[in-house]
Amino acid sequence: MNTIFLHGALGSAASFEKYLSARPGSVALNLPGHGGVPTNGPFSMAGFAESVIQELDSRNMAQADIFGYSMGGYLGLWLAWKHPERLRSIKTYGTKLDWNPEVAAGMSRMFDPEKIEAKAPPLAASLAQQHGPERWKDLCRDTAAFLYELGQGNGLPESAFAEIKCPVTIGWGALDNVVTEAESRKVAELIPGARFVILPEGKHLMEQTELGRYMIDE
Repeated sequence: MNTIFLHGALGSAASFEKYLSARPGSVALNLPGHGGVPTNGPFSMAGFAESVIQELDSRNMAQADIFGYSMGGYLGLWLAWKHPERLRSIKTYGTKLDWNPEVAAGMSRMFDPEKIEAKAPPLAASLAQQHGPERWKDLCRDTAAFLYELGQGNGLPESAFAEIKCPVTIGWGALDNVVTEAESRKVAELIPGARFVILPEGKHLMEQTELGRYMIDE
């Protein structure tokens, strides 16, 4: 199975390393501006989607299954809306689906690099290691600007979900403190034939949740 793993905000392909062996032929991507990959302009869903399509083309993959964590799940749904011919299926976990100016403002504050450096030195060190000591602060600022744009209505319109035709599974962790059950269940109900799956012990952070079985379960 050709599965493409898409990471979350401030994440990288490295976060999927331990899962790749369970999916022969699968690959984890670094989106533009992440994990050492150069940016291709301001962060946007359209720009991220184009980078995934280019990767599929470079690997001669006509179609792929997508597993997206957090922002990666949102991107997967965007791809299904805009490039339906390239996706066989989508499975998401921990994906924020309800965006408005208030939500975006609150989320953006979490990506202030100076606050991260002052209040969470281990996280700052991890981000510097993943993305480069000269890049991680700009990544935080670019991500905050990107989330602001989602809050202004530049993400998926609600009408888009009804247009998604491939099989979709929306996964939500019962201990997730960022994403609500209501927003996850609502989108699953809007997408024709979609499944909604609750992981009883699932937290928002992928590193704190065992996703192996959920990833490979058909």
